[in-house]
Amino acid sequence: MSSSTTAATPMAKQQPRSGPLARTSRSTATRVLAGLLLAGALAYSTWSLEAFLPTGLSPRTTYVSELAAEDQPYGTFFRTLDLIAGLLVLAGALGALLGRTTPLGRTAPLGRAARRGWLPAVGWAGIALFGAATAADSRLPLSCAATADPGCLARERAGDVPWTHSAHAVSSSVAVTGALIGMVLLTFVARRHATAPRLALARTGPVLVVLELLATGWTLASVAAFDAGRGTWGLGIAQRLQLLFIAVWLVVLAWSAVSEARRE
Repeated sequence: MSSSTTAATPMAKQQPRSGPLARTSRSTATRVLAGLLLAGALAYSTWSLEAFLPTGLSPRTTYVSELAAEDQPYGTFFRTLDLIAGLLVLAGALGALLGRTTPLGRTAPLGRAARRGWLPAVGWAGIALFGAATAADSRLPLSCAATADPGCLARERAGDVPWTHSAHAVSSSVAVTGALIGMVLLTFVARRHATAPRLALARTGPVLVVLELLATGWTLASVAAFDAGRGTWGLGIAQRLQLLFIAVWLVVLAWSAVSEARRE
């Protein structure tokens, strides 16, 4: 009898713990992830402070990135906030990729979902790419505001601008591409696997994805028109809507994560 009891004891100790302590740990991790995403979305939206600052740039016709140009009075301020936003979102996305927490709840934690399919992992990778490219954007600023300064436009078209000025267009494009990948795939997975039909990401995510695609199309058309010398076609409005929908989607993603954490 004593030998059987002794042999059973270490086996019991070796069993993994999946009780309240493990659930609390997952819930805490999810809340931290949500906090990072929410803070990143807020920092990413600080371009809206142009409504209260004498930037001298028109929101209807200028790129948002021009607020952070090297020759602008508030350039350092906006570049710093872009860097913070990118790093916060990157940290949240990497936490989801490397951990086992996701706003999709108990039905599709990242570990199991990654073994079943690649969509959640690629979606979070897209958000990580968005965060990293946004941070890179802040380190590759425009040298001047081409949409508002004819001299800057002339230098840009003549190639007489720093390499960082030209590289900014690449990093910005990569950031938007990463955001679109994450928005489309994670919204799809949320609608397919969400435990609660009312999960915010499953309910409002598709609308935000459609709005983001429309704003992106408008932005691309406006950029093409400006490059061809045909005006701006509301370039500033289009791009600001594009960034706004990304930020709102990140807030919805964060809220969905918190909602699922409360259910556990």
